Amino acid sequence: MSLSGLRTHARSEKASLSWFRRSLWFGAAFLAVLPGYSKESMDRETRIALIRGLLREVAVSKVAMPRGRRGLRLDAQGKLDQAKAESETRANGIALRPGMPVEITKIGFKSNQLVFEFNGGGKSGKKWYQHIQIGVGTATTPIGPQQPATLAYGSSITLDFGKSVPDLTVLEVKKLLSGVLDFERHSPTVLYSPAVPPKFKEAIKKHEAVVGMDRDAVLSAKGAPDRRVREVRDGVEQEDWIYGTPPHVLFVTFDGDQVAAVKQY
Repeated sequence: MSLSGLRTHARSEKASLSWFRRSLWFGAAFLAVLPGYSKESMDRETRIALIRGLLREVAVSKVAMPRGRRGLRLDAQGKLDQAKAESETRANGIALRPGMPVEITKIGFKSNQLVFEFNGGGKSGKKWYQHIQIGVGTATTPIGPQQPATLAYGSSITLDFGKSVPDLTVLEVKKLLSGVLDFERHSPTVLYSPAVPPKFKEAIKKHEAVVGMDRDAVLSAKGAPDRRVREVRDGVEQEDWIYGTPPHVLFVTFDGDQVAAVKQY
């Protein structure tokens, strides 16, 4: 081999050795960091446990809960963002007043947030295609049927951790929400007071819903409904709580917070 070839071969071997040494260094650095790495993203089993333990859970609101898709926001310690809560209330109005029963109807899992919807959530019932119109100039026409939008009766709470959501138990989530929700609801016997009409007391004992009851009384008598339907009827905002499946179905219709009609099929 010529002198030039020997030099080229030597440089090649030196470059290979340098690359090998760098690889060993990076590998050692990775192994040194790995033991200190902590997994914070919520795993599948934890999500399933939270859904099983919290979905359809009933609590009582301690604060006013606004309509709208944003609802209330809490930080990783469960502290309420009061400024944003007041802003949402001014913009969208109150969906749930303090002391009203709320039911968790949906749980959303995001990279750094847990989102809980209550009583169907705070979004209105208007479909996306009802916002689209076509036309020329200032004259436009909706492309789809324009049914009246149903006003939302629910709200939502977002737990914002500011980082990956850690693994949490049902009790830990309830503790974080305890500043705005009371999960330790009293038994129906608390309703047996002089302020409660006798017919409501008897109905609760018999697990019946009657006209004039409020939502808390119906929940105490019948439990959470299987389905909810909200709509505007003759200009009046109403909500049906539906119990059972055909052919035996009970409809409890609310006008505001009071039962306006009860129909058994």
